[in-house]
Amino acid sequence: MMLTESLRDPFAHAFADLNDIEVKSLAAAFRPRRTTADRVRAALTGRTGGLGTVLGREETAWASITFSGTRHRIVFEFCGPEAIAAGEELIERLPDHEFAIPGQLAADATITAVDHRCGAMERMEVTAVLLLLEES
Repeated sequence: MMLTESLRDPFAHAFADLNDIEVKSLAAAFRPRRTTADRVRAALTGRTGGLGTVLGREETAWASITFSGTRHRIVFEFCGPEAIAAGEELIERLPDHEFAIPGQLAADATITAVDHRCGAMERMEVTAVLLLLEES
């Protein structure tokens, strides 16, 4: 027998029972890094109580002579009376809300557009814009 020759099955791991294998940090190894845009979307979705659906989002770089940051535009859709109430609360409380986004300072938070349609299925579309400045 040669030194490089083995009588073990080289593909035994492929057919093994996966319940017998202990994995300690698999979730942490494959968890994607959350961007600032993801944190903004999560913060705004939390303000709606999860009743708003994100229709679109846009992130653009922003800079002045002394500051730099990003402008985030997120469009939410609210369908049904309960969701519409959550959307109205977002409209009312967004400008005064304190955001806790690491490394960012929320300089401005406004509602730029509201499209409220009544009928058989009441629907409201809300556009929120946040200006975040990088903390230095």
